[in-house]
This record gives sequence, C-alpha cells and structure tokens, in this order.
Amino acid sequence: MTNENENLNLPPKTCTIERLVTVPADVEKVLNGKKTATRRNGRYADIGEIMTLEGQEFVVERVYSQSLGELTDEQAKQEGYESLEEYKDSILSMHPGMPWVPSMKVWVHEFSPVQK
Repeated sequence: MTNENENLNLPPKTCTIERLVTVPADVEKVLNGKKTATRRNGRYADIGEIMTLEGQEFVVERVYSQSLGELTDEQAKQEGYESLEEYKDSILSMHPGMPWVPSMKVWVHEFSPVQK
C-alpha cells in the first residue's frame, strides 16, 4: 500500500520502476529471495509501487538516500552479495572507470514479494 506522506517527502523519480532491476543475475537473485534491495544513482520507484519480474510481483517498501560510505556488510547481503567488498567489486566492474567515492549519494530501494 502506498504511503502518500512518505512519497511526498521524496524528490521526483528520475527513472521508472521497470529499470530498477535489469541485470539478469540480479533478477535471478530477486526471484530466489537473495536480493531484497537495490541501490541506484537516481530514484526509480515510489513506496508502494509494484515491480514485476518474470511474472512475479514485488512491492517497494522503503526508499531513502544513503552515501556509499555508510554501506554495511549486512546491506551488501540485502543486495545479494556475501560482503561489502564483493558488492563494491561487482559495482565497479559494471561501471569501468567509476571510482568508489564514499561521499557519493545513492537511492536505496527495498522490496519484498507481494503476498497473495
């Protein structure tokens, strides 16, 4: 269910929810329950919005800003990785030449399967 008040405190979306999780390995992690969050450089979804992956629905429960330097091992596990170092290596391999800047802000989107 959308929490209108929480969405009002967020800036406008910069992309659509369909682009939130697109890497095939990440889609598989979401479908298998190993990935329950994704970080993007923009805001892709509103709280309460539904993401559909291969016919399965997931509801966005939280959306908030975070700096890369605040990331913990536990949050890297929400992303589907064993450690922060593994997550960092994966992100940097997807974006050649991009430095890991601890002060860089990203948007965190946390989601869970829709219960039917």
